[in-house]
Amino acid sequence: MTKLEALKALEGEMEADKSLPLSMTSYLVFGEGSPEADVMFIGEAPGFHEDRLRRPFVGTAGKLLDKLILEVGWKREGVYITNIVKRRPPENRDPLPEEIEAYKPYLTRQIEIINPKAIVPLGRYGMNYFLPEAKISRDQGKVFWVEGRKIIPMFHPAAALRAGAVLETLRQSFRKLPELLKVEEPPKETPTALGDVSKNDSSKETVKAQTLF
Repeated sequence: MTKLEALKALEGEMEADKSLPLSMTSYLVFGEGSPEADVMFIGEAPGFHEDRLRRPFVGTAGKLLDKLILEVGWKREGVYITNIVKRRPPENRDPLPEEIEAYKPYLTRQIEIINPKAIVPLGRYGMNYFLPEAKISRDQGKVFWVEGRKIIPMFHPAAALRAGAVLETLRQSFRKLPELLKVEEPPKETPTALGDVSKNDSSKETVKAQTLF
């Protein structure tokens, strides 16, 4: 089975799983992009435009994300974009812990199928899914390893639209992405407790988080 076929099968499973939260009030927004992508962007949940078009990041924040992707010489169709919770919460409220937990097995399988070189969580909810004790203002743009996967959290584009300083920081972090993809995992003897930071390079941190994959 190819990656594309595996993703299609997983999407079909999700459509059929009526036990998933929000399945009676909104459409499934599974994700889109290249199954062979090196980078996987993960937001928190779809919004109004995403629910209507059944595509992730297609509203104003999505247009900014597209622009940032282009600015580093990539194309939207060459990366993979999805959310943790794959249906729109009512009134665009934050996803609830039980909703995140319910969708977790499907996101885990989605990540395993694509097997990207790096995951870029967008915003606090995306970041805390992988790094529960991290702070977006402190840790965005840094490289972490969680169970062998490279995690590079960044501000959510929607937050950047509300504040010029956040936008500039996000843009600077995006510009570093091509180089950050080349960062190798540190030696096994590097500290692995959450919050232990390599003293040699503040952009490279190894953490031990909750079981995710």
